[in-house]
Order: sequence, then structure tokens, then C-alpha cells
Amino acid sequence: MNAKLNSLGLNKVPKDTTVVVAMSGGVDSSTVAGIMKNEGYNVIGITLKLYDDAKKSSESRQCCAGQDILDAKRVANKLGIEHKILYYQDKFKSAVVDNFVDSYLNGETPIPCVQCNQTVKFKDLFQVAKNLNADALITGHYVKSITNNNITNMYQAKDTNRDQSYFLFNTTREQLNFLRFPLGRLNKSETRQIAKKLDLNVADKPDSQDICFVPNGDYAKVIEKFRPNSYKKGNIKKMDGTVVGVHNGIINFTIGQRKGIKIADKEPLYVIKIDAKKNEIIVGPKKKLIKKNIKLKDLNLLCEDKNELKNEIFVKIRSTGKLIKAKVELNKKFANVNLLEDEYGISPGQACVFYSKNNEGYKVLGGGWVKK
Repeated sequence: MNAKLNSLGLNKVPKDTTVVVAMSGGVDSSTVAGIMKNEGYNVIGITLKLYDDAKKSSESRQCCAGQDILDAKRVANKLGIEHKILYYQDKFKSAVVDNFVDSYLNGETPIPCVQCNQTVKFKDLFQVAKNLNADALITGHYVKSITNNNITNMYQAKDTNRDQSYFLFNTTREQLNFLRFPLGRLNKSETRQIAKKLDLNVADKPDSQDICFVPNGDYAKVIEKFRPNSYKKGNIKKMDGTVVGVHNGIINFTIGQRKGIKIADKEPLYVIKIDAKKNEIIVGPKKKLIKKNIKLKDLNLLCEDKNELKNEIFVKIRSTGKLIKAKVELNKKFANVNLLEDEYGISPGQACVFYSKNNEGYKVLGGGWVKK
């Protein structure tokens, strides 16, 4: 007789189910570890050290370094679970940091959190979990996952203000079937309540505010550190080619930016285009930022039936952006996206994530990277 499906949708009783929980040291992943332990699962916590934090541990508001590793260790001790620390600084530097720097120097707007999930977290950690004979890899992401017949689909989280599905679009089908996201049906306030009931030391810990290797959001300083020669002066031009100013490096600009251009004109000027080859910034009025068509590269599709993409779907261009109605045309490794609503400031390097809507909410169908 088969065992009843457990809370993770697996056909095993919890005590016979081994799960690896990715523990960053924050309240979300710590609470997930506590939930799994309370439900009777065999829990192994793993914390990744991804970079060497130059700031004092007590001042850090970032993940995967310093104080966070200590907090993860304390939570594991409190819960009485096995805990491992993996030192992935070199992998993180090559797969995430270098990509981030190169992308900015190419005039793009990179999303390092997607790269981190795609490489270090869900590729390397996925393999570690498999090597430990785990039945699932658990994370504290706010994403709803629904598993039927061993197939897991990903949906927007109940707490839409915390939803992280945008950052996980590049997850492979194999990884997704192995991943579980228990917080997807909770609000952040409920997560903190659970942490307090579990008497975890991180229950009131503030959320990390920055990209982990970009303290205080100053990405230009990070780029200068790794590429000291990246500050090259160049022209700022209007769309008709008129030179209206000089910039101190294209890394100081992103498409859609208004502040920092420092050029007076009859109407506010925005960064419309960044030409890395010519080292030029093109500026113009806000209306010129409206885009209706996007070409995507490096697609990752999670829908089992591509016909799902033939219907009217929704896309998200930035993590904090709205869902926009769109039509998608697939063309081998590329996709053409026709936006049915106005969107401003789309930049190469951003992700465009596909969603469809059903009774469970907004389902992630995959996505790709903005090429042009």
C-alpha cells in the first residue's frame, strides 16, 4: 500500500524523507528549516559562503556572508539539525560577479540574482543535494509550487509584494521537479510569526536590502574595483545626434534613468539608449522609452505544452514591474514579444518572464533575456 503524499507532494512519510534546506541566515530560510523539522522531515541545512564581506558582520544587511553564516549555524543548532557550510566564493565570482560587471560594461542592465539562482544555488547546490540522497531541495523563496504526478509547476506567491518567481524563471524542469517552496502560500508576516513561535534568533532580523556583493547599492564602485579602467568619458547625445554633454562612464547610466544626466532642456531628458561600442549615452523625452516589441534570447521554457504560449499571456520585464498582456512568437532559440500595453525603460540584459493565469493564480511558463 502506498504511503499518503506528504506536504511536499512526495509519496513517502516525512521521517523517511530527507530534505536539504538552503539556509542563508535570514528569517525566511530559517523558518522553512523549522517548518520541515516540525513536520518530521530529516533536515540537512546548507549555507553557501559566496563572497568575502569587507564590512563588519554586525553592520551587514546582505546575505551569504559574515553575520548571516553565524545566524544560520545558530538556527541549525536550535533546531537540532545537521548543518554544512559550502565555500563557493570562486564559483560565485566567475558565474555571477564577472557576468554582472561585463554586462554593465556592455551597456546592459544585469540581474545577478537570476544568475546566482541559475548557477551556484540551483546548479551546484542541486547536485550537492542529490549527492546527499535528498528527496527535495527546499528554499525560502516566496514562490508557490504545485506538484502533481511528480511534475512541479511554479506560480506567483500568495504574498505578491514578496513574490520572487521572476528571479526563478531560468530554473530547469529537472531542478523545478526537485525544488519545493513552502513559503509560497504564506504572507511575510505569517513567516515571522512562525519564526517567533519556534523561538528563532532571526525572527525580527531585517531583510537584506542590497545585492549581496553590492553594498549600499553602489554598483559603480563594484565595477570600478574589478575593472579600474571602466570610467571612460564619452558624449551624451540627443536622438538627432546633437552632442549635449559629456559623461564620465556608461556604467553610471541605465536605460530609463532621469537623475544624474545634468543637462537642461525644454523637457525632462531620460536615457533612451546606451551605445557601449561608441561609448555614448543617447537621451530623449520619456515617450521615447515606450516599447511595444522585444526580442529575447536564451529562452528557458517550463511549460510542457508550447501551445500555452500561443494564447494571450502576461509578461513581467522587471521584478517590481506589473504583469503586462502580451503575445509571444517562438523562433528556435529566440522569441519575439509583442506588448499589448505600454512599458517604459526596457533594457538589454533584463529578463522577460512569461505567465499564464488559471485557478491557482499566475503560472510561470518560462522566459528569456532581452536582446533588443
